[in-house]
Amino acid sequence: MDTKELLKKVRKIEIKTRRLSDHIFSGEYHTSFKGRGMTFSEVRQYQFGDDVRAIDWNVTARYNEPYIKVFEEERELTMMLLVDISGSESFGTRNQLKNDVVTEIAATLAFSATQNNDKIGLILFSDQIELFIPPKKGKSHVLRIIRELIEFTPKSKKTDLSQALKFLSGVMKKKAIVFVISDFMASDYEQTLKIAGKKHDVTGVRVYDVREEKMPNIGMVPMEDAETGETLLVNTNSKSVRMEYEKHYQENVNYFKETFSRCGSGTVSTRVDESYVTKLLGYFKART
Repeated sequence: MDTKELLKKVRKIEIKTRRLSDHIFSGEYHTSFKGRGMTFSEVRQYQFGDDVRAIDWNVTARYNEPYIKVFEEERELTMMLLVDISGSESFGTRNQLKNDVVTEIAATLAFSATQNNDKIGLILFSDQIELFIPPKKGKSHVLRIIRELIEFTPKSKKTDLSQALKFLSGVMKKKAIVFVISDFMASDYEQTLKIAGKKHDVTGVRVYDVREEKMPNIGMVPMEDAETGETLLVNTNSKSVRMEYEKHYQENVNYFKETFSRCGSGTVSTRVDESYVTKLLGYFKART
């Protein structure tokens, strides 16, 4: 992809996702994810219905009438996007590949955070950490993140979610809002998710394709594993082969949902041909 084509694609994604974040997500995002605590803002006269526990007795004694302390949320937060760029993300049978949808979701979340003046960081991972962009504020920073999501070429096609979560825990010392965006065709990440979940507010966003759920009955077909490059001749006429495939797929999905639930983390699942907007909005509202 040349520079002109890249910039055109970045601009297209910016226009679409920024509109979503401006008009739909920013308010929901703000109410769904709270700040680190409450900070003192001002003192004002007591009004009927105010909490008497907030009375500032020093100021009340000085002016001989009741005054209360007003606190506001310490809003500034940090969002970390952990994005899976392994080989399986390049799969798609409808109008979009999984990694196209992943990029749009990440961009929408990033612009929503920017609307709230939060910092945004990025970790691209396969079975290793491919790229780490430390959290910063601003539109130009978000556009850099989008550029990397579009054009970055990973060194590996395999997946190890545990490595990404371990790296997150190592580099982020303060609490962050964390979105892990992947197809979650992985296992053995419960322990590292548990550690990350104790410190951070973690949400797993699963992006998948309809053709991954069931194997079609289309005879003998050469199939290549997108992550290992291994090619096998598969007899899709065989009911037992199809059932074994579906069983393996469902085990991964169940592991994702159950593991995130056990670790106190949220989950969103969206198919590439579904509206991720509807899914994310539903999730934000449920949190509120």
